[in-house]
Amino acid sequence: MSVLHLLGTAGEGGAETYFVDLVKALKRAGVPEAAVIRANAGREERLKTAGVPVKVLRFGGPIDILTRPAAAGFAALQHTKVALAWMNRAARHTPRGPWARIGRLGGYYSLKYYRGFDHLVANTEDIAEWIVGQGWPAGRVTCIPNFAAAPPQGPAVPRASLATPDDVPLLLAMGRLHEAKAHDVSLHALTQLPEAFLWIAGVGPLEAKLKGMAEALGVADRVRFLGWRTDASALYRTADVCLFPSRYEPLGNVVIQSWAHGLPVVAAESQGPKALIQDGKDGLLVPVDDADALAAGVRSLLADRDLRDRLIAAGTRRVDAEFSEAAVVGQWKSLFADYGAV
Repeated sequence: MSVLHLLGTAGEGGAETYFVDLVKALKRAGVPEAAVIRANAGREERLKTAGVPVKVLRFGGPIDILTRPAAAGFAALQHTKVALAWMNRAARHTPRGPWARIGRLGGYYSLKYYRGFDHLVANTEDIAEWIVGQGWPAGRVTCIPNFAAAPPQGPAVPRASLATPDDVPLLLAMGRLHEAKAHDVSLHALTQLPEAFLWIAGVGPLEAKLKGMAEALGVADRVRFLGWRTDASALYRTADVCLFPSRYEPLGNVVIQSWAHGLPVVAAESQGPKALIQDGKDGLLVPVDDADALAAGVRSLLADRDLRDRLIAAGTRRVDAEFSEAAVVGQWKSLFADYGAV
């Protein structure tokens, strides 16, 4: 009996990273698993190294008639009890069979892809409420948040490796180089923080535009574009403040990871961060698209050690109580047990 995870995206991003993290955490907890993924050599290797059987399929558009039957055959071989679809493309190709179908939603997705599914999982209460508001039965939706964990005694990234002085405030921005992530707001805020350096970790279509903006604003010498990184934990350990100015963010996994790593965070009050952060208690919230407020939030943290310490301590308590690996995995195991998978 096993859980079959299906992921139909090929790129790298927060959802894809968490997919691997959760699959590995469930494996550690003794859940029998397998995965069907779109081609991504690094992801395939990480799953296989964790001891998870993997099948790579195309996950194409509407004319792809091969992925679903191939996934069904693999599911049967793995004695699947639950097929768990991560996002819309995977849901479209999740086959019917003698197994339950569960969809995991990390955003406000169209529910047309989940018709006939047995259960939906939202990673925020707001998304769960939205799902019910769309007419989905309340008894067949569950909120299970993402977990966050900092490896014990993990290394930091040497600042010198990225031409960053040791004695300057270091700001970290994580996320795709996309309009929704508002890295442009961080660059504008940096113009008001003349001593600070900014590391931006992520890839995406706005890379050239953002680099050009950094030059035009006169901050390019204090900005490092890191590209896609597999050492996120080390980045969190190195920085002094996390910036999270997203214009649109259903969850905000960066917030939870910052808490887990003892890094204070200043975030825009978009959906996810506003639902997560208690302003002034475990993080700072600023208006969306407000570079002045973002810079002011950073200045207040850099100037007030007591404030930083209070936010860090409160964030650590939130992770322990709500977002620990053990707590989240326990919720998934309980759901799987309802469908005979564990």
